[in-house]
Amino acid sequence: MLIRGYRPDDQDALYAVSLATGDAGGDAAALYRDCKLIGHIYVGPYVALLPELVLVAEDVDGVAGYVLGAADTRAFEARQEVEWWPALRAAYPDPLATPPEQRTADQQRCHRIHHPLRMSEDLLREYPSHLHINLLPRQQGRGVGRELVGRWLRLAADRGSTGVHLGVNAVNERAMGFYRALGFREIRVPVPGAPLAVWYAIRLT
Repeated sequence: MLIRGYRPDDQDALYAVSLATGDAGGDAAALYRDCKLIGHIYVGPYVALLPELVLVAEDVDGVAGYVLGAADTRAFEARQEVEWWPALRAAYPDPLATPPEQRTADQQRCHRIHHPLRMSEDLLREYPSHLHINLLPRQQGRGVGRELVGRWLRLAADRGSTGVHLGVNAVNERAMGFYRALGFREIRVPVPGAPLAVWYAIRLT
């Protein structure tokens, strides 16, 4: 297993990992007509705007996972509004005419493109950074995820971060156990637009 920095030719592989783990840790390919939608939200802006904060796990079969995120979440949100979301919003209409409970998986992601999450000031005061990690099943349970997160937390700390937060689907009990084992604790924080998320955080100082 090799953990390395991001290369521009990794993008398609990272998109594929995000899809293969996009259904509460399981394969989401059958849920979407557009297989790039998850990647557009959870991979694309990071590799485009913050490639220095992307770590890739690679084994003999290719890219097996990654960790990425932002050391300054609020600044990243602002950059997305200027540099990432406009082109996607032009390509993917906002499905406002369809009631939320009737939206397909594709429409739910399109809605997120037009209405991205915005974290609260109270949360960011203590935990200004956030990360996303995804790892294919073939490398789960081998310590790779722990190493990825550990290295990413050091990157955030080197940039002056005091804490890191992340969201987990409430049905993904395995992921929640993983984060607790790493020292993250569950926090109660209102995040409009994310009713199924459980939030975890860890202090760095």
